[in-house]
Amino acid sequence: MEELRMSDFPILYTTQAINEDGIQGHAYVPDGLEVPVSSPLKSVPGSNPEQLIGLALSTCLNATLEAIEKEHGQAHQSKVVTTVKMSRDRFGYQFFLDARVTIPEVDDETAAHWLAIAETRCPVAKLVGPSANVTIQLA
Repeated sequence: MEELRMSDFPILYTTQAINEDGIQGHAYVPDGLEVPVSSPLKSVPGSNPEQLIGLALSTCLNATLEAIEKEHGQAHQSKVVTTVKMSRDRFGYQFFLDARVTIPEVDDETAAHWLAIAETRCPVAKLVGPSANVTIQLA
């Protein structure tokens, strides 16, 4: 597989996500979203990295599927549910992501084909998909 460099394509969008507080406090996007953050291992209100990576994969993959549905004249009906589990390992922690996709308006063969296309287009799926800790499959 040919390695692509950022300089090969023009940048279409840039943003920043900032955390100054660690696992308890707030993370934010300048002039945008502000999210209270907390550890999933403590009973303190707030989102955590597990939830945020799950949302990123579910949202990006489903937005990509929505575009594919539209390309094929279908109404948007796909759904992506990503389960994120955290466990210890020898050096700290690790995440396991399991994205389950449903595309009810088409047969299984078409759904599998569309999902394969979506995985090659979705930036988050391209980022995390090669990991052995990530599965993306039809529900």
